Amino acid sequence: MNRLLFIIFLFLSLGVNAQIFRPNQQIAPDESSLAIQYYNDGDYEKAVVLLEKLYAIPNNEAYFDIYFNTLVKLKRYDVAEKVVKREIKKNPQGDVYPIALGKLYQEKGDVQAANKIFTDVINKLPKDEFKIRNLANSFYRFENYEFAVQTFKQGRKLLGNDQLFVFELLNIYRFKKDKAMLMQEYLDAMGTMPQLLPQAEAVLASIFEDKNDYQTFQTAILKKIQKEPDAEIYIQLLTWNYIQQQEFDMALRQLIAYDKRTKADGGTLFNAIYTFVDNGAYETAIKAYDYLLTKGKDNQYYLPSKIEMLNTKYNLRTNGKYTVADLDLLAKDYQSLLDENGKNRNTLFAIKKLANLQAYYLNQPSSAEKELEEAIKMPGINDQELGQLKLDLGDIYILTNQPWEAFLVYEQVSKQFEGQPVGNEARFRSAKLSFYQGNFEYSNGQCLVLKAATSQLIANDALNLSLLINDNIQTPADSNALKMYADAEMLLFRNLPERALKKMDSIAIAFPQNSLTDAIMMSKARIFIKANDFQKAADILKKVTEDFKDGIWTDDALFTLGDLYEKKLNDITQAKIYFQKLITDYPGSMFSAEARKRFRNLRGDGV
Repeated sequence: MNRLLFIIFLFLSLGVNAQIFRPNQQIAPDESSLAIQYYNDGDYEKAVVLLEKLYAIPNNEAYFDIYFNTLVKLKRYDVAEKVVKREIKKNPQGDVYPIALGKLYQEKGDVQAANKIFTDVINKLPKDEFKIRNLANSFYRFENYEFAVQTFKQGRKLLGNDQLFVFELLNIYRFKKDKAMLMQEYLDAMGTMPQLLPQAEAVLASIFEDKNDYQTFQTAILKKIQKEPDAEIYIQLLTWNYIQQQEFDMALRQLIAYDKRTKADGGTLFNAIYTFVDNGAYETAIKAYDYLLTKGKDNQYYLPSKIEMLNTKYNLRTNGKYTVADLDLLAKDYQSLLDENGKNRNTLFAIKKLANLQAYYLNQPSSAEKELEEAIKMPGINDQELGQLKLDLGDIYILTNQPWEAFLVYEQVSKQFEGQPVGNEARFRSAKLSFYQGNFEYSNGQCLVLKAATSQLIANDALNLSLLINDNIQTPADSNALKMYADAEMLLFRNLPERALKKMDSIAIAFPQNSLTDAIMMSKARIFIKANDFQKAADILKKVTEDFKDGIWTDDALFTLGDLYEKKLNDITQAKIYFQKLITDYPGSMFSAEARKRFRNLRGDGV
């Protein structure tokens, strides 16, 4: 008896407690729960004694299921058959008892007799949706899932509606892990219920085991598209299926073909490109934007495509290995956009991206400083945008060796936006600047204030920095090691990862007894992630989780591992392992809520 069925029994038995404990009945108040406990423990001999008494009380039919199944467990088939047939005589119109009798015949090995009973019951179904559901649920109660499916399918025929019972059938197919029928049911349903798409993607991803499953589904989708070539939902599903297999160009080919065939405005394709970008398929995304640009300037997606293509090129050029020549061309593209459309609030994103390229990649921090100082003076910018611009300018002041100017800007923003996210961010950047400079006491003081910040991310970062400082200033040697680590972090801030790695490696040589190992490992992992060396990053993060179980970075490492395996290394099994470990071992972590959400999504829960 599976757990689900037991829960049903428990619910039923609790629901009739008011009937059980009537005056003058020879039953102790706790016999009901005790019988259920015996059953749950597998002690059927003890359970059956109590259940026989309970079931004998008039109007206690709610105990039928658990009593019947206890008799079956004990192989007391003759007694069970008498009980069932007695109930059939008392209630000849009911469906539950014939199904129980069929279940009994199955247990005895008489499958033919059982199937005859089940088929007869289904054939007698009236055109009544309520009774159809009741019969299917009765089959489900006795774990006859195939006949529950047959009942729903017969119900569709009787009622002349193939869209009925979709969710019930999906649940049964999913429970049985019947991939073929689950795929077909989703495909048949989504023609009229496109809102099922997110659910279908989550559920199918949770039960598909390898590329063969996706290819089987692909064949089924293509058959649907042949029959309904203009149905956008099937194009979306096929795109998702290709993306799951990392076949991004194939997905793009289908989207472009659909756009041309339907003479669409490009909206479906434009929305799909975000999925390419999220999966790091930047080259495919750029091809898609190029296609949309061919529709001309009058198309509503022309300017958004041009903007997003630049942003995608930015992501492509600044991730992994890049050349200065490529970045210089990208900077010119941003400059061309600004020359064409002017510098205003609508092009603020281009100003910021251009300044970022100049400051951190093209060794032109003075040009970036000038861009942002001019942007701050532009009319029409709201307070939040202005505050963020000032923070970015403060960062560039650090690069141009003006730490005092950076400190003043951070302080100004933190006071103007006291208690708000941008104000807390300014205070944290001020704390980081002090950390880079080796002023650990002031940095720690700022962090202590931020631990109560409403932004959980800022509060967590501040807490980690505070703990890092407190743990590594106990002795002069500790403080000197921490200063070297702060220098390495400053090199990372300046986007000089190779020099940062060398500095980190030298810490263990200069101070072999330092306690910064886990912090250094986390910094290295982030460097390798940015360089797209995901496996090397994962190997380092694993060591953090294994060697520093009580460390300040362990929950961060677990979440990052889960994220890497889910999104970059395409190993859902490993992703679930690390998300679950975070949830179980570090329930108080700021990452636990998101980890739980991601874990459930990967497992297919809640859909």
